[in-house]
Amino acid sequence: MATTFTMTELSSNPYKASAALVQYGIRSELLAPEDAVYSYNLLLDALQLPPAEPPLPLCDQNTENAADAPALEEILRALLDDAVNRGMIEDGVTSRDLLDTKLMGLLMPRPSEVIREFRARYAKSPEAATDYFYALAENSDYIRRYRIRKDRKWIVSTRYGELDITINLSKPEKDPRAIAAALKKAQSDYPKCLLCRENEGYAGRLNHPARQNIRLIPLTLGGEAWFLQYSPYVYYNEHCIVLSGAHTPMKIDEQSFSRLLEFVTLFPHYTVGSNADLPIVGGSILTHEHYQGGRYSFAMARAALREELHFTDFPDIRAGIVNWPMSVIRLTGSDPQRITALAGHILRCWRSYTDESADILSHGDSAAEAVAFQGAPHNTITPIARRREALYELDLVLRNNRTTEAYPLGIFHPHQELHHIKKENIGLIEVMGLAVLPARLLKELEALKAVILAGKNPASEPELAPHAAWVADILKRHPEFSPEAVQDSEKSRAALEHLLEEETGLVFARVLEHSGVFKDSPEGRAQFSRFAAAAGAGA
Repeated sequence: MATTFTMTELSSNPYKASAALVQYGIRSELLAPEDAVYSYNLLLDALQLPPAEPPLPLCDQNTENAADAPALEEILRALLDDAVNRGMIEDGVTSRDLLDTKLMGLLMPRPSEVIREFRARYAKSPEAATDYFYALAENSDYIRRYRIRKDRKWIVSTRYGELDITINLSKPEKDPRAIAAALKKAQSDYPKCLLCRENEGYAGRLNHPARQNIRLIPLTLGGEAWFLQYSPYVYYNEHCIVLSGAHTPMKIDEQSFSRLLEFVTLFPHYTVGSNADLPIVGGSILTHEHYQGGRYSFAMARAALREELHFTDFPDIRAGIVNWPMSVIRLTGSDPQRITALAGHILRCWRSYTDESADILSHGDSAAEAVAFQGAPHNTITPIARRREALYELDLVLRNNRTTEAYPLGIFHPHQELHHIKKENIGLIEVMGLAVLPARLLKELEALKAVILAGKNPASEPELAPHAAWVADILKRHPEFSPEAVQDSEKSRAALEHLLEEETGLVFARVLEHSGVFKDSPEGRAQFSRFAAAAGAGA
């Protein structure tokens, strides 16, 4: 009997596809061979298929056959197509994702088994534990590798070092049919949000993703219950989320710094940080306290100090201003409690700091309100923790979320002239030097390339008009691509693609500069020095 099937065979027979999925589960160590029949029967039930003998051996572990086995994406597509053809589900990305997540959940070990295995491997090393846990997230299709591969990534050299540029295509577009259908259904507040630990095993709904294939690892940080999971969108290697067990809003305080440093004590090979706790300068989810981290060397971590700072009461802590487009104070030392204490002091100073010459008000809309601490608070910090062998390092990125009539989206936010590339909030990931650019940009960059090679003006195309001034500036500096000189050849296309990628990265560097509260200019450096002095630092 054949032990694997072609895609055509799988598409025509859901029993073969179900058996192939069980084989995949065993090969990827989601299942033990003893689970095979049990899992096969669960799959048939979930797919509303009449019971039938499996058409191939469920426990085929022959490594010679593994290379010929269909990919997970192909197996799931066959099962989903069949479900659509039988009228079991709608043919939309939301309905398909709900069902394939349910199917993968049937192959998953129980949470207690995952926790037990994680802890056993952690006893060997933190890296062994996270290697296991990340592989589980990938093999379970919680991280959809076949979607992640669609993302565009490149690196651009700037005056601040090499920045990572990504266009994220793995996050599925909203399904209009699902949106319309969700409006007709009774609204649910369970789970309260996408980060609540109650998502583990949740079947999902039209406006909330299924999570039967997610697993969480319980942690204790600051004496409180927290959980470790991975992001399904993987903006960088082993992109993890550390979430509070309580559905409480984001909050930056001294305890936040302590938790971050405690996390990198537990997982010294990971970086971890927190989004700020105020709108505009915070992330997309302010309602649930969480951190993000991963096994990745970010550009900001590679940036050196441009100026040393000395805090008299903390002679054991090396402090300084980082050579970075945003305003960053770096603290390095061997004692996380001492770093936490100094970071808490800097945060308290920054929360109450006002400098009208830099457009910084701590509160309200006027200097009078700021002095009296009246009105909405504006100052906060985006913190990032990491290890340098035996040393601890904490970066404190100073943030301010003021808006004015001239800058309705934020004074320290990408300004209007950069919105053609990036308009969204500048959160933790961007702060560290990794651009997460909107999916629309890929199509627009391709269209710009075609327009430039044809010697046309982007302003004549409605969707490209926002890029017109940017392109005009590029062509002024690169006359070889001007309408008079450009030639549409393979060499020109490759060169232009590289140029547009480089220029996109340079715009992102400007995005970060706009987001910095103290600019990298003589005046901005003097303003930064005034704050450092107000916080008790000497040069």
